[in-house]
Amino acid sequence: MDGRLFLFLTQSIGTSIRMTRRNFASCPLLKSSKGLIDRSRVPQLLESDLEEQFIRGSGPGGSNVNKNSNCVSLKHLPTGIVIKCHQDRLLEKNRKLARELLITKLDNKINGELSVESQLKKLQENKSNKME
Repeated sequence: MDGRLFLFLTQSIGTSIRMTRRNFASCPLLKSSKGLIDRSRVPQLLESDLEEQFIRGSGPGGSNVNKNSNCVSLKHLPTGIVIKCHQDRLLEKNRKLARELLITKLDNKINGELSVESQLKKLQENKSNKME
């Protein structure tokens, strides 16, 4: 990978990303034949619009899962969308992941075909059509 591109990604995101050939094409920061992904319509979350609860998770994990309330239930009050996240052992990571998932869901609901996820899907379809 070009060192300048890696430096750009590191500075723009704030963390370094290890790009592989597989996820290089799906990176939303990279310029494609259609231009950059339009992120201007992504909704902003206000903490006052959120209701957050911490509950005990389920599944494997032993006594840590049974004793600690590290599963996050996040509700967006204006729309009623509820996200439940228990992907990690740590509460802080689950809180961050729940907010990211909620932003994605809100973007899909509000913007429809103009959402970031839809734009990425269209780019992937266009790339696969070009390869065939």
